Amino acid sequence: MVKRGRIIAFFLLVLLLFTTMGGTTEQIMKNIKLGLDLQGGFEVLYEVTGKDGEEITDEVLASTAEALDQRVNVLGVSEPRIDIEDPNRVRVQLAGVEDQATARQLLATEAELSLRDVNNELLFSGADLVEGSAQQSFDQNGQPNVVLELKNPDKLLEITTEISRRPLGENLMVIWLDWEEGDTYAEAQGKEDSKVISAPRVSQPLSQPDISIEGSFSTEEAQTLASLLNAGSLPVELEEVYSTSVGAQLGQEALDATVLAGIIGVAIIFLFMVAFYRFPGLIAVITLSTYIFVILLVFDWMNAVLTLPGIAALLLGVGMAVDANIITYERIKEELRVGRSVKAAFKEGGKNSFATIVDANLTTLLAAGVLFVYGTSSVKGFATMLILSILASFLTSVFLSRMLLSLWIHSNALNHKFSWFGVNESKRASIEEGLDTLDLNTRYDRIDFAKHAKKFFWASGVLLVIGLIFISVFRLNLGIDFTSGSRVEFSTDTTLTTDEVTALVEEAGYPSTNVALTGEEQDAAVIRYPVLLEENEVNELKAAINAEYGVEPSVSTVSPTIGRELAKNAVIAVLIASAGIILYVTIRFEWKMALAAVIALLHDAFFIIALFSVLQLEVDITFIAAVLTIIGYSINDTIVTFDRIRENLRKKRKIKEPKEIDAIVNNSLRQTLNRSISTVITVVFVVVSLYGLGASTIANFSFALLIGLIAGTYSSIFIAAQLWMVWKKRELRNKGSIVTYKEKKEKTDEPVV
Repeated sequence: MVKRGRIIAFFLLVLLLFTTMGGTTEQIMKNIKLGLDLQGGFEVLYEVTGKDGEEITDEVLASTAEALDQRVNVLGVSEPRIDIEDPNRVRVQLAGVEDQATARQLLATEAELSLRDVNNELLFSGADLVEGSAQQSFDQNGQPNVVLELKNPDKLLEITTEISRRPLGENLMVIWLDWEEGDTYAEAQGKEDSKVISAPRVSQPLSQPDISIEGSFSTEEAQTLASLLNAGSLPVELEEVYSTSVGAQLGQEALDATVLAGIIGVAIIFLFMVAFYRFPGLIAVITLSTYIFVILLVFDWMNAVLTLPGIAALLLGVGMAVDANIITYERIKEELRVGRSVKAAFKEGGKNSFATIVDANLTTLLAAGVLFVYGTSSVKGFATMLILSILASFLTSVFLSRMLLSLWIHSNALNHKFSWFGVNESKRASIEEGLDTLDLNTRYDRIDFAKHAKKFFWASGVLLVIGLIFISVFRLNLGIDFTSGSRVEFSTDTTLTTDEVTALVEEAGYPSTNVALTGEEQDAAVIRYPVLLEENEVNELKAAINAEYGVEPSVSTVSPTIGRELAKNAVIAVLIASAGIILYVTIRFEWKMALAAVIALLHDAFFIIALFSVLQLEVDITFIAAVLTIIGYSINDTIVTFDRIRENLRKKRKIKEPKEIDAIVNNSLRQTLNRSISTVITVVFVVVSLYGLGASTIANFSFALLIGLIAGTYSSIFIAAQLWMVWKKRELRNKGSIVTYKEKKEKTDEPVV
């Protein structure tokens, strides 16, 4: 008898979910803060050093961050981010700031105001000014100026009396901003970047506490100077060691392209799930939609910043969420094929798949955690989204998916509808036959994975040697993240030529021998410099490109110190991720599986590196994020295979012959191959969409993921399990027999492996 109440509950729950999503998604999307790579802006990392050998303490760093925050407020940036980082660094992120040149100047200027005579003798310092007294005003001729108030009018009277008596030309009170030892008034005159704001002549003693700073100011410049002085001088000196800026146009283009790519990729996944898994696939569409909504909701609650890599992580998380569904649905199909009822198959399939899903997600979570700890700001954003995606996918694709499917199954409406699960009635065995899932035939039974293991090893070995040769010959095309220097990128509406761009930057005074064109229509350019461009050089180069093409270019600069640190952190991240995976898999499985899994991971990472070397694609910090993501995905796939090997191993009482190990490996790979293919196809849908339609700034990232996914699937099927098989056979030869896990559970006295 069909229990219609459960079906009604299903539709009410789905209606509630989609009503909630439909009614709140628009507002959530408005609330989510976009990173500078999506709306333009810039990021800068400062090395903090003390003035006159002053020690940099936590308090000094905090006061520096506070002073920078006060300056940022002048710009009107709605959501600035100022973070203190070790060692002695402050990172400033200003998304959406329109005048990047002014913002940079405002941040970097120490704002130490001093009034000196023509001989550079100090008359007044910033300490003599009334705090917060600076304000923009106008002189008698209507020209913008800045008015300050001195604390001690008597001191002003005394000093101006003495200066007014000096000969003409020496009776000046020179107003400096950030005067340094060695600066002279004589040399400062006539310079465009002079630190002298103005030098009024003192013809008579002054007793009024107000001082007027006059110069060729615009109203905006006068207002900025007043705000800068009110914010106070920095307590330290700042050295820019890393910076990146993104034009608003590039940011919007990246956002539009990546969102479109994501929509197309996810839509294809939805169609695939329904076509391949029938009714459970429809449940998966509901839970995947909920997963995306939950991710955006949590991101909004966290007040986090969404970046381009973050969107990529969100979309890749769809693949993770699909995988949990696929593992469960494949298990249910197996149980149906051995003759179980729909209810029994659902219960048994859910139970058998849960541990696999937990193991696969935890190992990927480990790689994401390492990324978060050792990544820079954009990579941290990617790692944060990846961690959230893993947790949300587990919540929606395990619990919500099973709850929705359970309502239908326990309504009895699906009792004999095996075709709704993609299982042909004629291919179901009878439960009386007592078949186990280990006995099921698969479409891959003709493939002998164990027999051809040596061929797979030789193939990988040959490719490994070829890859090493290519790497030694071509080397890696390291980006400025690892080599230091400057990188300028812009896109236009017209086709460019290398000569045209080279001539432009040469005319601007910044010639480069490394100009490359990108984009399908050669409408974008990347210009590299082996040196760090200074703030004024960046501004001049951006102005020249803007004047020629009407676009705001993106500029990144990385110091040698940061480059070395990024390279070191990349190596450490891979080593820690590998060590963590070995430890986890050893505890959950055995050390032979752990070692085989890590060898497979290094195999995958190597082939990504080799292909990047052959194609001379740029290797930057997002490349490391791609490698670590692939490590997470590859171990995910390998864990699923090893979990099935362990399960099939438990069903044997004792292994005495090498052919038994061959059979276990073959059966396990055949049984999980559908899942491996389905999972990689769904993730590839997203990655190919990102690569073909997404922003050019993540093209190499997407390509690395694509190659890694293919290599990871290959190693999981043809390398990891076979390595374990070879080592297990060697153990069998040494011991004569191997007691299975099942007998260990029953507490036998025989040795257990």
